Amino acid sequence: MSVQARHQSESEPGHAAPGELVDLRFRTLLGAHQWSALPADIRARFSKRLGGNAAVTYVGRIATMRMSWAGRILSQALRLIGAPLPICLDSDVASIVTVTEDAATGGQIWTRLYAKRAGFPQVIHSAKRFSGPTGLEEYIGFGVTMALRPSVEDGALIFRSAGYALNFGGIRLTLPGWLAPGALTVGHRATGPGTFAFTLTLSHRLFGQLLYQEGHYRDERS
Repeated sequence: MSVQARHQSESEPGHAAPGELVDLRFRTLLGAHQWSALPADIRARFSKRLGGNAAVTYVGRIATMRMSWAGRILSQALRLIGAPLPICLDSDVASIVTVTEDAATGGQIWTRLYAKRAGFPQVIHSAKRFSGPTGLEEYIGFGVTMALRPSVEDGALIFRSAGYALNFGGIRLTLPGWLAPGALTVGHRATGPGTFAFTLTLSHRLFGQLLYQEGHYRDERS
């Protein structure tokens, strides 16, 4: 049975209000043992199934933003495909993350807004799809996807890149390692009731750490 099919036939008591949709796909990818090692707040965030016009919003600030010279060149070059990486080094600025359903695939669309000290904020869009070689991939746009391998480490939910690909007309072309922008690691760690730290690290085998970003967010209550 596929990951997408399982979430429709299973339920997880204690995490959803009556009538609220439950998404078990992240739990299925991690396995019961790793899933149970996560704090309840993280399990709740990653077991919400967003249907129709529903949206989840997290608000906070970017605490740390570092980029090497190679990272700056890469982030600027990637503006040609929609700027999927931060292009500004401002820290201690406001940030908002919104998650909605990707109606076309049943996945999730993540919209990240980063304020700047001057000019308009940068907005980054990507979609998490429950497909690809690992069962989870990030779609950046322009046919570019990044396979993700989730795990739980010291109580944090970690996503590591597991290869990049180009997808056109149903044809998937895996990028060779020398063309890949680097190894991406994303962390989601609980910092208190309703709050969490988000970290993003991009490292290259030749150029070292290209980018490090850390943001602190809280659940936006309705």
